[in-house]
Formats: sequence, structure tokens, C-alpha cells
Amino acid sequence: MLRTLCRTGGLLLKQSQRTAPKLWVTPAQQRWASSLPMNTLVLFVPQQEAWVVERMGRFHRILEPGLNFLIPILDRIRYVQSLKEIVIDVPEQSAVSLDNVTLQIDGVLYLRILDPFKASYGVEDPEYAVTQLAQTTMRSELGKLTLDKVFRERESLNSNIVHSINQASDEWGIRCLRYEIKDIHVPPRVKESMQMQVEAERKKRATVLESEGTREAAINVAEGRKQAQILASEGEKAEQINKAAGEAQAVLAKAEAKSKAIRMLSDALTEQNGNAAASLSVAEQYVSAFSNLAKESNTILLPSNTGDISGMVTQAMTIYGTLAKTSTKAAPEAVVGVEEKSEEAANQSASSQ
Repeated sequence: MLRTLCRTGGLLLKQSQRTAPKLWVTPAQQRWASSLPMNTLVLFVPQQEAWVVERMGRFHRILEPGLNFLIPILDRIRYVQSLKEIVIDVPEQSAVSLDNVTLQIDGVLYLRILDPFKASYGVEDPEYAVTQLAQTTMRSELGKLTLDKVFRERESLNSNIVHSINQASDEWGIRCLRYEIKDIHVPPRVKESMQMQVEAERKKRATVLESEGTREAAINVAEGRKQAQILASEGEKAEQINKAAGEAQAVLAKAEAKSKAIRMLSDALTEQNGNAAASLSVAEQYVSAFSNLAKESNTILLPSNTGDISGMVTQAMTIYGTLAKTSTKAAPEAVVGVEEKSEEAANQSASSQ
């Protein structure tokens, strides 16, 4: 009986080793389940690994890291899943952008198993399934973008691919952490046209910067000229104001001096022998004016009796006397008018009372 049990256990062990599935096989690296350990009743499960146990061909439980006990012959370890982050290289593939440019793109996929049960029984070949899903999702996402946006929106493209993979891989117990595009290869002619476009863009920027510099320089020169004209006009304005103020003060000073002279002259004329002094002053001015004839102009107006100085003085004094009599008559009349107006005002106030 014991010999029969041993033979049966050996056959089951050999069959389990032959049918042991490989997990996450990549071209650069092959990960085999750690040779599917044999059921020795007492098992030690390493950290970050999950051992899927079947009892009589049916799922029984998942062994946690540490010490575990199994029943020989009835229980066997069917799958060994790694709970670490797994890196898968997505093979290079061709895709057509929105503007009909054929691209060659490859990438890297970062995965982690969240549910060992679904990862073991949900899909036959997890690596192939996730790789195909990443490639088809990449093609569909690239078909929505133009060539320029593919280079500018790589982060958005990566996030969309991760979101699409996670929606389908939830049933497999797998979580896509991130997807990164490694290389983007464009056709040689497209690359040449892109290079020409870059050079043209740089020349355009240089021309624009040069024109902006020229414009700023012209604006600065015009602004400087404007400020200079404003300052010059303000200076001229201040000069004219000062000149007008000086001329006004000079006129006032002359007027005050002339009024003082007239006042002094009138005071002198009221004194004794004032008329004789005025006659002497008029005679001196006449002689001085006669001596300056023909010095400033060729046109000369001469009176008929240029040699009669006494006659000229007598005529000037007669004019002065006439003006003096007129002023003396006007003063009493003004006084009488003021008195009449005051009497009328007094009469009106008395009648109102």
C-alpha cells in the first residue's frame, strides 16, 4: 500500500513538472515559476510570492508568505505568481497618425499582479494578452493625433494607454502602473521635412526678434526726441513767462517812476515861480529835440518858425494853462454832482419814512 502511494505521488509530481506553465516570458528574460516546489507537507513561501494550491484538481487556496502546511498527494502547487512590479517590453509596431504618417513605436509596460487567482485562471497567457492589448491601444490612440501632437503630448498618450489597459485587465487581476513610449521612428523623408520646418521656424524667430529689436530702438529714439521737444518747449515757455514777468515789472516800475515824476512836477508847479521852471524845462527839451533832427531818419518835419524858441515855449505854456483850467473846472462840478446825489438819497429815505 505504501509503495503504491509513493508511485502515485511520483507520477503526479512528474506530471505537474511537465505541465508547469511559464509566466511573463519576454524576449530578453524568461521567468519560470520557481520550478513549482514539491509538496513536502511543510512549505516556506518567500516574500512577495503567491502560491496557488489545487486540491484534487480544483482551486483550494493561496499560500501566503511564511510557514504553510499541505496534505501530500491531494494538494499540489499549480501556479507561482510574483507580486513584484513586472517590466515588459512592448515590441516595435507600425501605426498611422491622423495626418497619414506611418510611425514605428515601441514601449515599456510596468505591471503588478493584484489578484493571483484571476491572474492564474482569468487568462491563458497574461504576457501575450497584455502586450497585444497595449499594441492595439497604442495604434488606436495614435490614430487620433497628428504627428506634431504625438511628440508634444506623449504624457497624455501614455496615460490614455494605461487607462485603456486597466479597463480590460481588471478581469485578469493585473494592474498596469504606467506605460512609457521608448522610441518613435519616422520615415526619412518626413524626418527631413521636420528638420526643414525646424530650421524655418528658427529663422522666423530670428527675423521676428530682429524686427522687434529694430522697432524697440525706433520707439526709444522717437520717445527720446519727444521728451527733448517737450523739455525744450517747457524751457521756452518758462523763458517767455519770465521775460513777460520782467517786462511787466519794468512797465510797472516805469509807470511808478513816471507817476512820481508827474506828482513831483505838479507839486513843483504849484510852488512859487513854477511856471518859469516849466518854461525853462520846455525850452531845454525843444533845443535837445532840435539838435537830434536828421540823426535817425531822413524824413524831417520842421515848424515854420524854428528859430522862435520863445514862441514855442509860450505856445506850450498856453496849452498847459488851458488843461489846468479845464481840470480845475471839472473838479468843482464833480463835487457838486456828488452833493446833489447825496441830497436826493436823503430825500428818498425821508419820504419812505
